Amino acid sequence: CMMRLRRALDEFVVDGIKTTLTLFRELVTNQDIANGDYDIHWLEKYLAARQEA
Repeated sequence: CMMRLRRALDEFVVDGIKTTLTLFRELVTNQDIANGDYDIHWLEKYLAARQEA
């Protein structure tokens, strides 16, 4: 299921506007997501850490 999602996101193209496709591509390859190790605050923490890097 995750492999199909990754492939679909890689093949999806939207031109002319900003999208969240890059974020979704990152999320489906993230080990926390793959392992089910997340909660309702996970994304907020992830985005904050990503901004600091």
